[in-house]
Amino acid sequence: MTPLALAIVFVAACTHATWNLAAKRSGGGLPFVCLSNLIGLGFYAPVVAVYWWWRPPVLPAGTLLVILGSGILKTTYSLLLQRAYRSGDLSLVYPLARGTGPLLSTLAAVIVFGERPTALALAGGAIIVASVFYLTGGASLWHQSRAHLRTGVLFGLASGLCIAGYTVWDQRAVSHLKLPPVLYDCGTSIVMFVLLAPSAWQRRAEVAREWREHRSNAAIVGTFGAVGYVLILTAMSFTPVSYIAPAREISIVVGAFLGAKLLGEADARRRLLAAGAMAAGIVALALG
Repeated sequence: MTPLALAIVFVAACTHATWNLAAKRSGGGLPFVCLSNLIGLGFYAPVVAVYWWWRPPVLPAGTLLVILGSGILKTTYSLLLQRAYRSGDLSLVYPLARGTGPLLSTLAAVIVFGERPTALALAGGAIIVASVFYLTGGASLWHQSRAHLRTGVLFGLASGLCIAGYTVWDQRAVSHLKLPPVLYDCGTSIVMFVLLAPSAWQRRAEVAREWREHRSNAAIVGTFGAVGYVLILTAMSFTPVSYIAPAREISIVVGAFLGAKLLGEADARRRLLAAGAMAAGIVALALG
């Protein structure tokens, strides 16, 4: 990986952890997701207009279908993530969602494509599984007093499944189809808005309340989410995803630290250790 790609990924990881902190603080659901998406589109509008004037793109056949698929995956991911944050802590849900994505991608490659991972990759997967067990408190997670955490864990794992899906999908879009990252991510944001708008209109009073109470958090999610992901897509366009995916998982440690220190969440030491081990496991998984 070049120094430029590494720097881009590091900045993107920090912005990603920051917007997840804002999402956790909002405690919202679909109305908040729609509001932050709308703010993100407002951010994109002048950027895309300038880009289109500067370098009019020639889009390959099938572009709209690729953008539609990504938009569906990211809409599902956004709603699942907000649901996870309503039940679980940032320092619990964020490492789960970010850490299980690469593991699930590897499992899919083994089951669907018959790939055979190396011993190092298997060791990395085992580290991730052990870290998830340690992060969630092991067998104590099934105690009745931790029922709310179980909900957060389940939705966090579901978010990780979506991450695995859209990471592979988007890498093909910007690397193989050569779609401009800014235009591509703006397109997926438009798809998200179209999918969310009917429900958001029916719940417009809730959207208005989110604007009054959480517009600063929605602005952080909308803008930082857009900037961070365009940076990742840009890095993917000239760097193999096998390098990008593990490098960006530094955000796992950053997110766990933000939850433990800024939000004062419980089990801080346990979660920071598990997040660090999970990041190491992902690196081993990728290098294998």
